[in-house]
Amino acid sequence: MAIQSPATSLSQQSSDPYQLDRLADELATRESTVATRPNDDLDIHDLPDFIPLSHDNPFLNDPQFNVEDFLLSRSKTSLPDLRSELREYLSQLKEELVKLINDDYEAFISLSTDLKDEGDRLSRLKAPLGELKQQINQSKSELQVIQDAIHEKLEKRAILREEKAVLHLLLKLSESVTRLESLLLITPPEHEASRSPNIKPVALTSHHPLDGADESTEHRSRGNRAKHLGRVAAEYMQLLYHASKARAERCIFVDEIQWRVDRIQSTISSDLDHVFTTALVTLTDGKGEGKVTEVEKNKLLADVTECLRTYDILGLWRDAEDVLRREIVRGFIKKTIYSGALAAPHSPIVPHTPFVPSKATSLPPRTPYTPFTAHIPTKDDMTFSLGSAFTSPYTHLLEDSDDPLARLYSQALRFVERDLSRIMNIAETVSLKPSSRLEKDLAFAGPPREHMKEGFEILANVIWEEFGRAIIDELGGIIFASGRPSEFRSNRELSQAFIRSLEYLAPSPHSITAMRLHPTYIAFDQRWQLPVYFQMRWKEIVGALEESLSVTRIEPVFSKDKTSFVTAQTNAVWVAITACWSAEVFIPDLCHRFWRLTLQVCSIKPKEISEAHFFKILSRYKIWLDQNVLKNDAKNLVAQGSDKNPSSPSQTRASTPVQTHDPTSAETMAADDAALRLNVAVMVDIKTLRTHLLTLWREEISMMLPEVPIGDEAGEANVQEALHHALSNLTHLIAPLSSEIVTILTRRCCDALLPVRSIPSQFRAMSNKRTPTEPSYFVASILRPLKLFFGIGVGDGVGLSLEDEYFQPYSVEIFDNVVQRYIYYLTAMKKTEESLRRLKKGKKTTFSLFGSATAGKDEDGRDEERIRMQMILDVDAFGNDAESLGVVPHNSEAYHALREMVQALEAPDSS
Repeated sequence: MAIQSPATSLSQQSSDPYQLDRLADELATRESTVATRPNDDLDIHDLPDFIPLSHDNPFLNDPQFNVEDFLLSRSKTSLPDLRSELREYLSQLKEELVKLINDDYEAFISLSTDLKDEGDRLSRLKAPLGELKQQINQSKSELQVIQDAIHEKLEKRAILREEKAVLHLLLKLSESVTRLESLLLITPPEHEASRSPNIKPVALTSHHPLDGADESTEHRSRGNRAKHLGRVAAEYMQLLYHASKARAERCIFVDEIQWRVDRIQSTISSDLDHVFTTALVTLTDGKGEGKVTEVEKNKLLADVTECLRTYDILGLWRDAEDVLRREIVRGFIKKTIYSGALAAPHSPIVPHTPFVPSKATSLPPRTPYTPFTAHIPTKDDMTFSLGSAFTSPYTHLLEDSDDPLARLYSQALRFVERDLSRIMNIAETVSLKPSSRLEKDLAFAGPPREHMKEGFEILANVIWEEFGRAIIDELGGIIFASGRPSEFRSNRELSQAFIRSLEYLAPSPHSITAMRLHPTYIAFDQRWQLPVYFQMRWKEIVGALEESLSVTRIEPVFSKDKTSFVTAQTNAVWVAITACWSAEVFIPDLCHRFWRLTLQVCSIKPKEISEAHFFKILSRYKIWLDQNVLKNDAKNLVAQGSDKNPSSPSQTRASTPVQTHDPTSAETMAADDAALRLNVAVMVDIKTLRTHLLTLWREEISMMLPEVPIGDEAGEANVQEALHHALSNLTHLIAPLSSEIVTILTRRCCDALLPVRSIPSQFRAMSNKRTPTEPSYFVASILRPLKLFFGIGVGDGVGLSLEDEYFQPYSVEIFDNVVQRYIYYLTAMKKTEESLRRLKKGKKTTFSLFGSATAGKDEDGRDEERIRMQMILDVDAFGNDAESLGVVPHNSEAYHALREMVQALEAPDSS
């Protein structure tokens, strides 16, 4: 700031006593200083907002006034200032209260003044109100009387309308009855005839064509009769509708004319049966004689269609089925299916089958026909021309001209296709609500048949009921006889093919369901004594198997064909298993029993083997192996362990250098050879049986077992798991058999290793002591038993069939075992040499005329060195021989130890 003189300052003070200019300058300087500062250095303080107290203050308007919250809201106001502020607000409230009281008081005083003299006025108004109330009540009562009268009259009119409607209904009912009696040529009662003289009956042709009417007239009017009956049926249904409505009104007239309605119904039924019978007989009898032209045939089909439609309208489905049964089916059954039908000669008059023959005339081996899947007709299948030939997948089973039952079934199928298939299709077409019935069938799961009472069921109630009952009654003693299993299975297969072919002719899935739920179908299915058939087949299969397994002596026969079995017992097991699933034995309904017979159960006991229910082929085979193979192997091992072991650790002293002989006897060698052949045969058979079973499961059994529901992966896994569990019980036997083979081969290889103990004595006894340059003679024969077993170098061996899978592991394991025995021999030999060396050191040196005493020590040292070199050559040759068999000696820790041991052998000290 600039320095001012005192005179100047005094003059300014006199002119500006409050120093406003100075304050303005300081304020401007401060503002400019703040503006030039950076934003980070600004220290801006917000001044508190002063909000005066008012009625809008939320703390004062709160019903639950809180002093602390109010004081906190005025925290920036000092208490004296707050007191002053509250006192000012209190005075303001008092003023407003006084003003409010004054205003209300003035209004109250003015109200009392305004109401003066109002009492007299109210009294004058009250006087006429009583009279007015009486008049209103009187008018109300008069209106109520009028209203009641109107309601009563309306109710009477409604009753009259209802009675009039009932009378019209009764008139319609009477007219319908009279009209139907006239149309059906029924004589009406006398009083009805006199009342309606204007109704003239419509003449119908005679009910029977032989009553004198001209034949041509009958032929021309046949189609008119069918259409006329259709119109009569429509009128009759209208009559029933009116009658049901009149009966709901409890009209006695309905009960009085009920006998006439029943007479009309019986007349319609009899006329319809007659027309339908005539059309059917004409249509079926004239097929093979050429009396019916194509035009007449179409007219007859139109009449049949009209009759079936009329039956459906009237709900007389069972009557139409009875006509078909009586006029068409029973006559054919009486001529075809009788007690001696299967023994009668084949009639040459019967036409050949219309079915297209299949190219495959025989089934493949061990494969039965494909499990049945119901044929679901499509829209294209619903329209056939009369006498059309369409192929059924089961027709080839019925083409055996030498089988009388197949000829009978073929003849029945030709009859059904020729005379009834088109009628079934027509009936299905004209039937009411086929889609709703199909939905009921799809939702239906129980055996009752109440839901099938509506609609035509020609396949179930006519065709199958008659054919099935005739087969049961006339041919049941022959077809269902289970004493001859082969004929029984053939009869069942042919019968099932016949049934499936009938289902193939069915017009809809609903017809197939109805036939399968029919009591005759159930009775027919129950007549097959499948448990008896299974027992007889069980005796055949198990008897042949037990006869083969009763031979305890196993004679393996090896061949170059790896898919064939080595032992006759295993081949008998395979034959028994394949017999269960062969086309000559297998029946799909016994699938669970044959599956249970095939599988094995680990917990099966020997005493249960004789029980048919618990007998399992694989389990029986496993028990036979346990009794005749594994026990014999255990006895052989015990017997061999009781003999003197030439390689026992107790033999610590080397033998004299003499010609080595085979330490095992001829009987032991023969027993080992027999054990090797037996174990190899059993292992090969178990593996071959497992391969064959898995192939049989994949190609045949899995397709024959019942289908697992979609999404039920656990069920399918359980079936496969059962098979693998059964096979695992057999494959577990391979391990002990393989272990015994390795034991025998190891013992033979170790026997060839025995001459290693005589190497020191052999070198000391040699007169020409030269440095060894080639391995010992016995080294090449150490692994020779293994080579002979797998036929290496000889062209044929006992284990040749196991070479692909077991050659490498056997070679490695036997090599390690022989190396361990080699190490054991060298250790024992080293201990023996050390004992001899200590013994020589303990003796005194004697006088020698031919040389010094140190000469003997030098000779012993050279012998030790030659022995060490010989052993090194033997070990290297042994390793090379093993390497030629595919063994990697350098990967064996035991072989490394053996090499280190022979390398560590040192000559004795020269001192």
